[in-house]
Amino acid sequence: MNKKEFLAGLEAGLSGLPREDVEGRLSFYGEMIDDRVEEGASEEEAVADIGPVEEIVAGIVAETPITRIVREKIRPKRGLRPWEIVLLVLGFPVWFPLLLAAAVVVLSLYIVVWALVVSLWAIEISLIACALAGIPAAIVVIARGDALPGIAALGIALFSAGLSILLFFVCVSASRGAARLAKKAACGIKSGIVGKESTK
Repeated sequence: MNKKEFLAGLEAGLSGLPREDVEGRLSFYGEMIDDRVEEGASEEEAVADIGPVEEIVAGIVAETPITRIVREKIRPKRGLRPWEIVLLVLGFPVWFPLLLAAAVVVLSLYIVVWALVVSLWAIEISLIACALAGIPAAIVVIARGDALPGIAALGIALFSAGLSILLFFVCVSASRGAARLAKKAACGIKSGIVGKESTK
């Protein structure tokens, strides 16, 4: 792939972004290719060193705020015709509640995922508190002469400590997984908006 093909593919992939962003990226990658060619590489080698266009597009879309993408998407490319305005106004009782419902469903799923993570951490803190309070309490009970209840309390405290150690790794994994899921969902939404724009 030469420079012209690379930049054409990059421009097509980023066509849903604001025009000034696209031009800035095209200029940046064009200069990067020119610099490598000046260092002695061929155009094809310089383009290959940069990486696949799809990965670059995905990275740029991921770092672009969704507000910029949506603002560019809803900015009219031309003036609305009178019949389009009438349809928008008459259809408002239908399309607005559907749009609002979709947004609420997405937000609810996001909240549920993070509520599960917070619940796991709450259980973890409870187990740690049980272990920290149970061991001294068991020692006090044993010291008073109640060996059997003291040993039982010590066993429960040690079991809680062991379980809290195992649950800690589950909590960390769940937190990382939820963060990755949220990031992928945001990137997917942004890519969907940009992708729809580029197919027009």
